[in-house]
Amino acid sequence: MGKLKLSDRQLYALVEAVKLGEEVKPSQQAKRKAFARYRIEGWENSKLTGVFYSIQRRLGLIDEVIEELVGVSPLILDPWLRATLRVAVEVAVFRDPSEKTRGHLRGLAQFLSKRTHPYVGYYYYDLLPEVFEYVPVIDTEERRLKWDYLFQEWFIGKVRELVGDEAEDLLRALNETLPTSIRVNLLKASVEDVERYLRKKSVRFERSKRVETVIRILDPFNPEWLFNKGFAVAQEEAAAVASLVLDPKPGETVVDLAAAPGGKTAHMAELMKNEGKIYAFDVDKARIKRMNEVLRRTGVEIAETIRADGRKVPAMLGEEIADRVMLDAPCTSDGTIAKNPELRWRLREKNIPKVVGLQKELIESAWKLLKPGGRLLYSTCSMFREENEGVVEWFLGRHEDAKLVPLNGPYDEGLLPGTMRAWPHRHGTIGFFYALIEKVP
Repeated sequence: MGKLKLSDRQLYALVEAVKLGEEVKPSQQAKRKAFARYRIEGWENSKLTGVFYSIQRRLGLIDEVIEELVGVSPLILDPWLRATLRVAVEVAVFRDPSEKTRGHLRGLAQFLSKRTHPYVGYYYYDLLPEVFEYVPVIDTEERRLKWDYLFQEWFIGKVRELVGDEAEDLLRALNETLPTSIRVNLLKASVEDVERYLRKKSVRFERSKRVETVIRILDPFNPEWLFNKGFAVAQEEAAAVASLVLDPKPGETVVDLAAAPGGKTAHMAELMKNEGKIYAFDVDKARIKRMNEVLRRTGVEIAETIRADGRKVPAMLGEEIADRVMLDAPCTSDGTIAKNPELRWRLREKNIPKVVGLQKELIESAWKLLKPGGRLLYSTCSMFREENEGVVEWFLGRHEDAKLVPLNGPYDEGLLPGTMRAWPHRHGTIGFFYALIEKVP
């Protein structure tokens, strides 16, 4: 590979995207906004997108380098200085910039001075020679894995506990960019309709072997038109499997306890042929707004969206009213790192027990809602045992009328017989866990 060439305009766009990425989630939205401002399009967009996501993936390491050089946590620096240093470290330490690019990195001092204060620009300019000369010290196996795969050391330890010899394969898979995945909405279109549209647009795609309505788009392409028309919904294969496992039938009453942004609610309505009733709950106002939009576009007529804490739902709806309950529980979301690269540095091991506590309260709430003979799906997009098999074992120990319904695919058996797990390195999708529990009459 040749030396990295970046113009001053491209560096400005990167700095703005990195700064905006702290305020706007998901980070790709921040990137789109900043790149549009500097008219970054076509091949230029592809090149800079690679650099931007590389910064997001390496964020914790980049911040370690900054802290070594500055002497304080970058989190207390001026936001513009922090973003500029993050771009400078990515380009100067982790890549091989051309001499001209090094000159443009120096020029960022003026860009900084205009955005904040001249002293901030001077400070950056004085620090830059140290950035150019930085060489990391890699003296342990943990540090090697950390630099090779860009994960916190405690996370690497947990992955080794989970999958043993497959740890490096899993860490590698979490660093690969997954293709855009969409699920065709059969209430409005057929899979063939959507495939015809993609062929017409000369876009390469593949149909999922595990979920026939899921299509992976293999080229850079924005499927916005399909979403606007309600012909498809953005959804990963592993997430689509959840509704198929719960398998709600037309005419049934279903509760979705943590429903936003609505992909699974819409999928269940489709499986129910828009007959019956779905109560879709979430606590977040903005996410409910997004869910309402998804349900409107997809032509879902049987879902009622309600803003409420899932733990309070039995008091609102009454007990034993649902034939099926979907609990795609709030979790650490570590299984989605391939889709949200910056998440790897936000994860905190000390937060896991707090998340598990909430999951336990929600599964108890879900159980109260379920009719005898009904079924509950407990799922998460986490890979940690505590949030998955740990919660299910705890729950089964408390309820004699709870029976695990064994799942035999499309993925592998979980660490508790009868449960199921999708693994990024084995199945080419996000990490996901499933446990189907029946209330014995």
